[in-house]
Amino acid sequence: METFPKIISVDDHTVEPPHVWRDRLPSKYRDSGPRIVRAPLKEMTFLGGKFAPVMGAKGDDGPVGDWWVYEDLHRPLTRLDTAVGYDRDEIRLEVITYEQMRPGSFSVPDRLADMDVNHVQSALCFPTFPRFCGQTFTEAKDRELGLLGVRAYNDWMVEEWCGPDAGGRLIPLTLIPLWDAELAAAEVRRNAARGVRAVAFSEIPPHLGLPSVHTDAWDPFLRACDETGTVVAMHIGSSSRMPSTSADAPPAVGSTITFANCCFSMVDWLMSGKFERFPNLKVMYAEGQIGWIPYILERADVVWEENRGWGGVAEKVLRPPSELFAEHVYGCFFDDAFGLRNLDAIGVGNVLYETDYPHSDSTWPRSREVGEEQMGHLDPDVVDRIVRRNAIELLGLTDEGLWAGA
Repeated sequence: METFPKIISVDDHTVEPPHVWRDRLPSKYRDSGPRIVRAPLKEMTFLGGKFAPVMGAKGDDGPVGDWWVYEDLHRPLTRLDTAVGYDRDEIRLEVITYEQMRPGSFSVPDRLADMDVNHVQSALCFPTFPRFCGQTFTEAKDRELGLLGVRAYNDWMVEEWCGPDAGGRLIPLTLIPLWDAELAAAEVRRNAARGVRAVAFSEIPPHLGLPSVHTDAWDPFLRACDETGTVVAMHIGSSSRMPSTSADAPPAVGSTITFANCCFSMVDWLMSGKFERFPNLKVMYAEGQIGWIPYILERADVVWEENRGWGGVAEKVLRPPSELFAEHVYGCFFDDAFGLRNLDAIGVGNVLYETDYPHSDSTWPRSREVGEEQMGHLDPDVVDRIVRRNAIELLGLTDEGLWAGA
């Protein structure tokens, strides 16, 4: 293409610096809140969609890495957290230290520089240690500390990661205390008051032991999102269970079907009646790709038309699911030539672009080239909508694509 729009990525990631909770929690929690410990790895597996690391003791044999320690949790930083800049064949499931990762993973100035290299203007970033919707704090025993941990992360996200030094180029995505919908609603409103327009949520809450979207349990949270224009952002893996087929399936199986949870989740939402009750609600699926969407919409419409009487949705889903999708749902992709060839069946206004920096799937530093290769058949105005305009409208950015609250 002669010109390619500056990218607004709706799915990148931050690796939290060691000081995030150390500097923001009350002093009585300094030794029990999230903190970094350098220690050897005893063993680590990633099979059947389950990540299982075991931290060794000081002086033990084994590769040394930086670990987040929080209550009983020991979670190492791994090469998969920050793989950009490494040859694909050299990327392994291994523990690393901060010194062994690309500085743009955790440093704002370095992130902006890497965005420049990749033709990216602005980026919305999901967390690492809290996991993709903050389920780390939901699983913790101390609810008071968990709530403080969520709020501390959000304060860091808004005030530091997306603060003045970022110049509006980093777009805040905040967390909620998933264990209490009223507290979640309050946190949405607290952050909306300072310009935040996106909040992370689980793609399949029952996998976390939480109520499904078919109940009324989430209504206070959803009402807050509806009234503040806060987008519900769901990342693959935000149910703490990656798709797999068996307990011994290699990670390649799950990596191929990462879209599956997004697929299941979207059908949940389309058949939940929530979009009828909360007409301003918007949801997006980060890293779910888009090529699977046309068939699911076709099938959902057939089920709604032919089977809604016995299917339990006649009284709450009042329009074809494809119409609800067009008004409320956004699919996000970084590499999906098939989906782009079938864009008419998805909707130009329902697609967002991403780079997935700094993960192993990231197209960095070739996100522009990948976009040019896969969007070359599209009109320039369509490319502009996919690469930036849809994100500007959805996230309430300025016309220049910057976070208005900066």
